[in-house]
Amino acid sequence: MSNTAKSRVGFIGLGKMGTPMCRHIAAAGYPVTAFVRNAAAREKAAALGIATSDSISALARSSDIVVSAIIDDKALADIVSGEDGLATNMKTGATLIETSTVSPAASAAAAHLLVARGITYLRSPVSGSTATAEAAALTVLASGPRTAFDAMLPVYATFSKKQYHVGETEQARYLKLTLNAMVGATAALLAEALTISKKGGLDMATTLEVINNSAVASPLIGYKTKMLVSGDYTPAFPVAGMMKDFDIALGVGRSEHIPLPLIAQVRQSYEAAFAAGAAEEDFFALVREAARIAGLKQDHS
Repeated sequence: MSNTAKSRVGFIGLGKMGTPMCRHIAAAGYPVTAFVRNAAAREKAAALGIATSDSISALARSSDIVVSAIIDDKALADIVSGEDGLATNMKTGATLIETSTVSPAASAAAAHLLVARGITYLRSPVSGSTATAEAAALTVLASGPRTAFDAMLPVYATFSKKQYHVGETEQARYLKLTLNAMVGATAALLAEALTISKKGGLDMATTLEVINNSAVASPLIGYKTKMLVSGDYTPAFPVAGMMKDFDIALGVGRSEHIPLPLIAQVRQSYEAAFAAGAAEEDFFALVREAARIAGLKQDHS
């Protein structure tokens, strides 16, 4: 067993993505302790057979590696900064693997605090859904010191199928926004395109079968076909989450003077879905909402 495999891992963020990731790390033989804020999180960790801590500072001091899967910029600042934060309490030479979708600016601020204390920081946002997280088949987009990335490959491999090192600083954050912009825009465009075919008398299943066997086929549309045909929008990634990611991308556009007119327009499609009550449904609920706005009733198997 390698030295990395013997490392003590602290995990922060037992959400829909973090819970299976944490479970996979523990199943690979790493001693894992999860940070918990409330009884529900404590019960979730207990069901996984994972030790818990209700203190980030204690978790940080006892861990060689901390993996975080949190929700947004504020959450990242909360766990990194302050007297009880990771930057103050992680050991010199320890590593933070941060897997969330956050802004490059917030990530750079965290890096400033961590690196000053001799803590290795790997920006490691993951691409995938709750289903790929459950299957340990996520894709890791990592930036930070290359030697640290190589050393952490056994940890990444517990919850991901592919791992890419894309730079030394915030490149992974920009790449994750790039991917999510295209994913979110695909849902919005498909919603309008399917409304055209529906208006013309085609059923959803037929249209999607042809799309999936055409020049515009994509793994994403193929993966979502069953959901679209059934009309069951149980979230792999919710509308509210996509709104957050688009807001981050638009913030980068404003701060770095990048014109993003299409992303801004697509963001409004998600705003409309949110206003219609679809905040916690899968982001492909845009398909249903586009049909509804057009006065069409969807046909579901």
